[in-house]
Amino acid sequence: MAILRYSIYRFGTMLLTLLVVSVLVFIIINLPPGDYLSNQINELKASGQSAGVAKAEFLRKEYALDRALWEQYMIWMGFMPGPHGFSGMIQGNFGWSFEFDRPVSEIVGDSLWLTVLVNMAAVVFVYATALPLGVIAAAKARTWADYTSAFVGYLGLATPNFLLALILYYYGRKYLDIPIGGLMDPAFEGQPMSWAKIQSVLVHLIVPTIVIGTAGASAMMQRLRANMLDELGKPYVETAIAKGMSPSRMLAKYPLRVAFNPFVADIGNLLPSMVSGSVLVSVVMGLQTIGPTLLTALKTQDMFLSGFVLMFVALLTLIGTMISDILLVMLDPRIRYEGRDA
Repeated sequence: MAILRYSIYRFGTMLLTLLVVSVLVFIIINLPPGDYLSNQINELKASGQSAGVAKAEFLRKEYALDRALWEQYMIWMGFMPGPHGFSGMIQGNFGWSFEFDRPVSEIVGDSLWLTVLVNMAAVVFVYATALPLGVIAAAKARTWADYTSAFVGYLGLATPNFLLALILYYYGRKYLDIPIGGLMDPAFEGQPMSWAKIQSVLVHLIVPTIVIGTAGASAMMQRLRANMLDELGKPYVETAIAKGMSPSRMLAKYPLRVAFNPFVADIGNLLPSMVSGSVLVSVVMGLQTIGPTLLTALKTQDMFLSGFVLMFVALLTLIGTMISDILLVMLDPRIRYEGRDA
């Protein structure tokens, strides 16, 4: 029951934080002088295209860009009626992309679930790799296993993601017939979900998962190793062994549980860092994720598209943080006690 109350409390704080983030995002996307339509109007006026200017001016009024900044924000979020009534983010209307001349929801439709899929696969890869390697490195400190794990970790941190992608694509295609580029075969793009499409996505997902997750796994492995070594040097470890507890059981029951806390807390930072850090990788590998879309939107000052993508990344951050907080409450009795008081 205490966990449920704490979960409701964290969900409420997440919504409040997301509201504050929406204000900051709207301010940030409006910081550069002008916007897509203003720049277009200036270009059209310079070239003498009056018909284009009239259309751009119509779009400014259609999407309330001619109003005060605070009114634009309220209409964008759906807190006050605009030219089409209450039709903002909270009503499911994400706006119009002036660069692509399509609704934002159509542009990011497939990209959203592919972004979530790629990053969730990368998170699973990070934890499945970092946990065993970090524990082995700490338990076998200053042995060949520790040195090998450290070498793999430093290699993962030092290798640029795009270079690793090119290497894996080359050898994967040569020896394992792994497809190059994208997250599915072009024949399945825009098609309804089917078993053949799922198989294509899973095969295409192998290289992006490794490329995006390698650096995170390497850094997390080093942190887990350092935390484990710190715990293994404490007196309670020697006491447990002196009382006859086997080293493997002692390792799992005490040091690993304590060292695992920051390991779980990293979930909140892992998801958004992967989304933002995979933009260049997505461009190089031709992934149909939201990263290249964000890059294009920011370059062209496409405010509704860039605003939605930034809000999506913020939502991932907050969801990841909430999940890590709840898991920490379940893992550590001290945190649970503080959560119950909250």
